[in-house]
Amino acid sequence: MAYRVIQWATGGVGKAAIQGIVEHPDLELVGCWVHGRKKAGADAGEIAGIGRLGVTATNDEAAILALDADCVLYSPIMADAAQVERILRSGKNVVTPLGWFFPYRGSDFAALEVACRTAGVTLHGTGIHPGGITERFPLMVSALSGSITHVRAEEFSDIRTYAAVEVVRDIMLFGKTPDEAAKSPMVHFLANGFFQSMDMVAAELGVTLDAEKRTRHEIAVATQPIDSPIGPIEKGRVAAQRFTWEATVGGKLFMTVITNWFMGQESLDPAWTFGPEGERFEVEITGDPTVRVSFHGLHPVSIEEGLKRNNGIVATALHCVNAIPYVCAAGPGIKTYLDLPLVSGRAAASLRGGAR
Repeated sequence: MAYRVIQWATGGVGKAAIQGIVEHPDLELVGCWVHGRKKAGADAGEIAGIGRLGVTATNDEAAILALDADCVLYSPIMADAAQVERILRSGKNVVTPLGWFFPYRGSDFAALEVACRTAGVTLHGTGIHPGGITERFPLMVSALSGSITHVRAEEFSDIRTYAAVEVVRDIMLFGKTPDEAAKSPMVHFLANGFFQSMDMVAAELGVTLDAEKRTRHEIAVATQPIDSPIGPIEKGRVAAQRFTWEATVGGKLFMTVITNWFMGQESLDPAWTFGPEGERFEVEITGDPTVRVSFHGLHPVSIEEGLKRNNGIVATALHCVNAIPYVCAAGPGIKTYLDLPLVSGRAAASLRGGAR
């Protein structure tokens, strides 16, 4: 029997998730929630660009929660803890890339844990960065090392391949003045996830982090107009951003998480670049021995291809999709990577003979 899944929201991650759910041998798409009225009534497969599936999208929360389903893949632009609690209390497991990676210090932890246990369901946070590169893979790589003194997780991405104009312009604040971008909500929004990642790594590696974590936000501006999906980035406007989060143990740096988001590598002041390896994700464990891993293939080969189908967004969606069978099989409560078995993808249908 396949697990019955509802896709909640159909932005970039949601569209990729719909395709992933349909192609997964252990899953069945049975519902689709959309934010606005324009998509309501449309077929979920047509929204995702993969053809009709016979699943009609709705923006009626009560109707979607009344569906018989095992799990909701929850991926709106911003998480709403109260909404997640309602989903859990309706008797559905939740997998999401929007948080709850290691949420034990969060203000909403107690209410969501109670909701899970009352309804007998599970909440699991996963994704890519945070949600994979930042904690899952550092812990995996750390098994090759001992006497660990530092952990680094870093992203290098050309943000011109991110096909979400409103997010890039109005939330990430690219194209704004440096003073406007200095007030970016992304500093707080991202820190919420990355701080959980740091807590998870520290807990598993056996150290206690100092109470205060450090945050640094650096900005580069365009030295001449730069073409972008949000329109030209004018001279003097924000064209690259670097976010750094640091955690210490006894005052000594123990973990560093960095996100480098650039509108290309030309015409920037300061003259930042991705370096000779280009776009990538990196994980580095400083210890005996020191180990560094670079993840390639999670970025599109061109801006044009990225605007059609961004590999990083697809990977985020599939990390969620592939977790669903494991989450549905888990006991009730909030479950992290430390609580679940190894999550894997599935072979192509042609190699499986199309069999479930």
